[in-house]
Amino acid sequence: MTAKRRRLGLATRAIHGDPKARPDWTAVAPPLYQSSTFTNPVGSSAEVLYSRYGNNPNQIDIGKRLALLEGAEAALFVASGMGAAALAHLAVLRPGDHLLSSEWIYGGVHRLFNEEFGRLGIDVSFVNPTATRTWKKAMRKTTRAVFIETPTNPLMRVIDLEPVATLCKAEGLALIVDSTFASPVNFRPLEHGADIVIHSATKYLNGHTDVIAGAVVGTEQVVEEVRRLMQVWGQALDPFAAWLLLRGPRTLPLRIARQNQTALETAKFLEQHPVVARVHYPGLESHPQHDLACRQMPGGFGGLMSFELRGGLAAAQACIGNMRIPSRAVSFGGFESLATQPAAMWKGSIGEAKAAEAGISDGLIRLSIGLEHPLDLIADLDRALHAAN
Repeated sequence: MTAKRRRLGLATRAIHGDPKARPDWTAVAPPLYQSSTFTNPVGSSAEVLYSRYGNNPNQIDIGKRLALLEGAEAALFVASGMGAAALAHLAVLRPGDHLLSSEWIYGGVHRLFNEEFGRLGIDVSFVNPTATRTWKKAMRKTTRAVFIETPTNPLMRVIDLEPVATLCKAEGLALIVDSTFASPVNFRPLEHGADIVIHSATKYLNGHTDVIAGAVVGTEQVVEEVRRLMQVWGQALDPFAAWLLLRGPRTLPLRIARQNQTALETAKFLEQHPVVARVHYPGLESHPQHDLACRQMPGGFGGLMSFELRGGLAAAQACIGNMRIPSRAVSFGGFESLATQPAAMWKGSIGEAKAAEAGISDGLIRLSIGLEHPLDLIADLDRALHAAN
């Protein structure tokens, strides 16, 4: 009688993928295949191995690893998170189609929808994502897909995915979810009814602040269409970047667990600080979607938060200017803490009125938690906040 094979835990899958016995004298760390092309058998009709096609061994390896982490049939890495967002949508949309998007999304994706999709004959509408009736009311006969980002940038709102997924299934629509902020450790959208997941792999999936990449996760059919578009649009990931990216999954569960813990401690500290007016972090009981976050993100609440200072713009600038541990830099999800002022970026991408409408105040600071000792980080923030006061 053969013993039933136990499903591997997330940490084991992150390190080994689907482990197999290795021959003797095999390298433990996979080699880098820094080659643009590969030899082919004489007369073979098989697909050509060519790094622009996304089938370099390093590219294939990281795709299989992410698919295992997300519980998907397939995954494909491309040259950037924006590339992943564009190709994932173009894989399911055609000229004349309508896309329904949450209005709480990354500014770059908002620009993609607003400025570029119209040229391709794809119409886009934006809705407040918190009410299911809003989605239903905004749908058209030509609607083919729905896009959601959760948690959202930079106010860390959590969108309840299951009612939207139920609606999409009933209407025959593709549900595309940007899960960059959560990572597969904290949240796996496919388990909640999503059809396609996208990531800016630059962030948590890499974790080392040295690679730009994106990823699309879903069925074999969808990912193959994304691959076709990637080849046409020249969005393939460089083999060296793919090789570097494989470091990320190996430590992803450990990094996320540490960042989850430190972020919660930091958020609780900030919430009690007299200089801080409000903290946006799903792990806090004061967060409006805390109960939903507990249910939808059982792995943890993430390493990102934002907080508003009572002194507005001047206080925020003084605070960031006096931080010694967090670097003043965009992006997030790396080993180091980073701090930014979202108002400046959002006003540049969607305009001042839209930024204000989205709740992006001048005194808002977004903080990405790294792997530093939490007491050191909190002490540094405390000093910077007192300087801002």
